[in-house]
Amino acid sequence: MAEYDQDQTIGGTTGSVRVDFEPIGRRGTCSCRQTLLQCAHDLGIGIVATCGGHGTCGRCRIIAVRGQLSETTSVEHELISLHELENGVRLACQAMPLSDCIINVPAESLTASQRIQIEGLQATHGTDPLVTSHKVAVSPADLNDLSADDQRILTALSATYGIKCTTVDLEVARDLPHILRSEDWKCKITTRGAEVVAVGPWPAPTLGLAVDLGTTKIAAYLLDLTNGETLGARGTMNPQIRYGEDVVARLTHALSQPDGTKELADEALAAINDLADSLTRDAGVNSSRILEVVLVGNTAMHHLLLRLPVAQLARAPYVPAIAGSLDIKARDLPLRTAKGAYLHLPPNIAGFVGADHVAMLIACGVSTASDRVLAIDIGTNTEVCLAADGRLTTVSCASGPAFEGGHIRDGMRAAPGAIEHVEILGNEVHLQIVDDAEPTGVCGSGILDALAQLATQGIVDAMGRLSADHPRIARHQNMLQFNLVTPDERGGRSALSVTQNDVRQLQLAKAAIASGIQALLQHASLDPSQLNSIIVGGAFGSYIDIKSAIEIGMLPRVPLERFTQVGNAAGVGAKMALVSDSARLNGITLAREARYLELATAPGFMKRFVDNTRLAPFTLQGG
Repeated sequence: MAEYDQDQTIGGTTGSVRVDFEPIGRRGTCSCRQTLLQCAHDLGIGIVATCGGHGTCGRCRIIAVRGQLSETTSVEHELISLHELENGVRLACQAMPLSDCIINVPAESLTASQRIQIEGLQATHGTDPLVTSHKVAVSPADLNDLSADDQRILTALSATYGIKCTTVDLEVARDLPHILRSEDWKCKITTRGAEVVAVGPWPAPTLGLAVDLGTTKIAAYLLDLTNGETLGARGTMNPQIRYGEDVVARLTHALSQPDGTKELADEALAAINDLADSLTRDAGVNSSRILEVVLVGNTAMHHLLLRLPVAQLARAPYVPAIAGSLDIKARDLPLRTAKGAYLHLPPNIAGFVGADHVAMLIACGVSTASDRVLAIDIGTNTEVCLAADGRLTTVSCASGPAFEGGHIRDGMRAAPGAIEHVEILGNEVHLQIVDDAEPTGVCGSGILDALAQLATQGIVDAMGRLSADHPRIARHQNMLQFNLVTPDERGGRSALSVTQNDVRQLQLAKAAIASGIQALLQHASLDPSQLNSIIVGGAFGSYIDIKSAIEIGMLPRVPLERFTQVGNAAGVGAKMALVSDSARLNGITLAREARYLELATAPGFMKRFVDNTRLAPFTLQGG
């Protein structure tokens, strides 16, 4: 690390400046003798620094937006490209603030807990909601005007706002007489297209719920439909997981058990309702204030929730029962919402590419008009879309749960105590642990890091075989394992390790994703170097170290600046569809224009998959 004059003063001050860290939204006074990494940690901001701030891992990247920083160091010139340096990229462990400044911390440089904080606060732009609320004074009923209550509110909407509604939801109509009279004929009327879907007191919030129903996790967001503001975000594990960790296992349960589909639907529905209750409780309202729901998920999650037939999804040619968008009453599931609320489900593309991928494309602005863009949504089922030369082509990759901690001996989700980043230097292992807690397991990004580090250090060979020639290699139950945390380091408790079986699981997951990308590129006659950008999203994709994914051959070796990690883009797309009718229409267009490439019919796919199990650089011919 570069040395600086410990007695320097800046601008006549005592060497203290104000630093604003965005988008986490935290600011405070820092010493000019501190690195930005130290400053961030003092302010409670979790920036990834696997090496402990010694300048060897290169993961604490930040971007100077405004203000003066210390000169770039030799370490930064070694770890950051000239292009990135010219665009303000620095290492937080090397740069010191020399004036008041604004620092942007990219999502990939934040620890898991900090990413979760900002993910739920992402702004949703372009609000043109289908659901709108209006304050209306209705003419009271009397002997001179015997119009029915529904006609009175429809007339008032037309006269006051020029809104031409033709019908009132039946459940709303049942409450209408009481509400009009108890509110002295002054009320809030909520419309959706030509239908009145709620009548209540004024003022009252107009809320919407966006849900990303993932195979492993469910994310829910509560929004104010009047301005698109995200009021809260929560997530939970998908309770369907007890019936199987992947889509195929759940389809098998649905088909093999008399009430299998109902059981799976009930599990997901209960979790979504619990999230809705928690979010509205946090906002100080009741879930009956939710007036619109948008839900995205893969095609199997979509079909199971709606109790649609799934036999045709489980057998070739894997055809959905319904691909088009749906608008149904939320109470029909039933979801705990306002009585007249609707549930909107964007369209599916194919049997294993669903509305969650459509939502990602919406959020990332991917279309047939895009440059050559590869959009990858990594999860238990990974969807990939290639936008090139005026066409959208998609594939589905059965990547499995390994990258989310499943089928990994010490795997866990990204909760406190999870190892999220790994650096191996000789015999030493440096770890980044969620919330700096005592290590209790390894989450997906840590597993990927560990595999990449083991490969680059020669501890695992290209075929995935662990070498016995390292002090941290141990044998447990006749299987080799690499100890990330030894029993001695855990006070006598069992080691936290990457086992030989873990490596095999990761090889299969990596091969599935790489093979899907290769099939798309080959189909379009493109080389990876011709891609303008690669978007990586999903619950796991937002946390991985791109360099690690490139190192093991999961992703193409193109310049790092072409990669963008977007977090839970499916959730963001669901939010956009919730507050924007034009976003919904865009999703319908995208699904109609997208072509699905069935990997089973792609030339040489099985050979490519086997080749890709090797831990070797990405090539169009396979690993």
